[in-house]
Amino acid sequence: MEHQLNVQKGFHILAKPTGPLCNLDCEYCFYTEKEALFSGKPTYQMSDEVLETFIKKYIESQIAPEVPFVWQGGEPTLIGLDFYKKVIKFQSKYAKDKVIKNSIQTNGTLLDEEWCEFLAENQFMVGLSLDGPQFIHDRYRVDRGQKPTFEKVMRALTLLKEYGVEYNVLTCVTNESTQYSLEIYRFFKEQGIRFIQFIPIVERTPNRVAEEWGLRHAAPSSPKSESKHQQVTSWTVDPQAYGDFLIQVFNEWVRHDVGDIHIMNFEWALTSWLGLPSNICIFSESCGQAVVMEHTGDIYSCDHYVYPSYKLGNIVEDNPVELVYSVEQESFGASKKLDIPGECQTCEVRFACHGECPKRRFMKTQNDEPGLNYLCKGYKKYFRHIHPYMKVMVQLIKNNLPASNVMDVIKGPIIIKTN
Repeated sequence: MEHQLNVQKGFHILAKPTGPLCNLDCEYCFYTEKEALFSGKPTYQMSDEVLETFIKKYIESQIAPEVPFVWQGGEPTLIGLDFYKKVIKFQSKYAKDKVIKNSIQTNGTLLDEEWCEFLAENQFMVGLSLDGPQFIHDRYRVDRGQKPTFEKVMRALTLLKEYGVEYNVLTCVTNESTQYSLEIYRFFKEQGIRFIQFIPIVERTPNRVAEEWGLRHAAPSSPKSESKHQQVTSWTVDPQAYGDFLIQVFNEWVRHDVGDIHIMNFEWALTSWLGLPSNICIFSESCGQAVVMEHTGDIYSCDHYVYPSYKLGNIVEDNPVELVYSVEQESFGASKKLDIPGECQTCEVRFACHGECPKRRFMKTQNDEPGLNYLCKGYKKYFRHIHPYMKVMVQLIKNNLPASNVMDVIKGPIIIKTN
């Protein structure tokens, strides 16, 4: 039987105009090591042919009236401002009646007045990487000469504010930074940062496949093989500590900042408590609708699966719709649901977690079943803790009241369960 394309859900392509190339040398980064997979290539810069073809095909493939472009790396500003001027030109050429939105995720070290003027004029959303106050940020986020980057990032933050550029902060949570949850959160509040996303760092030491490719971190393999290699790096978060980190930030946020500070981790959870499908892949029941395009035009199954065996095709040669809804990619996305362990299937917080990202499913359950997410214990603790507060916010929303009223509802002390 011929495979039927189901394109009603839509899909997203994350673009990497400079591939894995970056001017920083963050030890915990999972992507810069991918330079090893592109050895022998003449450049890490996306060509005009790839860029224009991508923009044309991507716009044509989208069923929604608004088309979101996200530019990431490596470090996407390394390619220079002229590249993004061409982005705007090509988008205008092919947009027709669709609204185009652009986002760029950057370490911020190269942003100056000219960049910020362009970003503001063209209404780019900026995701700025900032791990917290200086003593935390500079622990890992150093440049190629091992020099700290905090002051450059803070200058970028000041410029984004001055030019009225819309931005949010992306914060990597490492084993060390879990000890400073409130210091990090209060620092962000002092800086007037209102949109925050916490990203847990989880990486394993190289497995056999990674060693063959010359990579620093383990590459994905079968669930059974994954569970044979559970050794994580020194900077990887402890699951329980990550749960505690989220809980401590949540306790302050739910008392003082709901509606004023937007922490994506908590908003994702509220979506699940409202009974709505998750708007982020890691907490969705299945995945596969968010693919990645490298600077070469090659398209891969996922940002965390940019390896030769997960290459779907190339934007110049192939139809992106056919790639995303191919048998191979639909199987990749469906496996997130199908491969979930039996223990997860009966878990009371499955609706909010769904086993999280498959990349992190390298542990075994108590019944010795492979495929358990490394962060499971932390997520269970966190989701159980926020449950009563989420129920209050859901009730408020159902009564056409703002979720921020939860701050008036909860007057007594917050109890943290230890089990």
